[in-house]
Amino acid sequence: MKRHIKHEKQIFPVILRSEAEGGYFVSNPAFEGCYSQGETVEEALSNIKEATELCLEELETVGKLPATQNISLHLIHA
Repeated sequence: MKRHIKHEKQIFPVILRSEAEGGYFVSNPAFEGCYSQGETVEEALSNIKEATELCLEELETVGKLPATQNISLHLIHA
């Protein structure tokens, strides 16, 4: 019998970058290997939301919740 853990809706920071050949690459650093792409920003964000939901479902099937991470953005001059 599968045990499902109900998780509260969470907000995840994602990283979006444009690709030289067109479109966008997007990743969710809260989950290893959670990334997607899209032709537009909206499509890429929709796709990473779906990928994140799949990652959450996978964690739920093994009875875990995602670890909380502190992620911050810093700018440097080089």
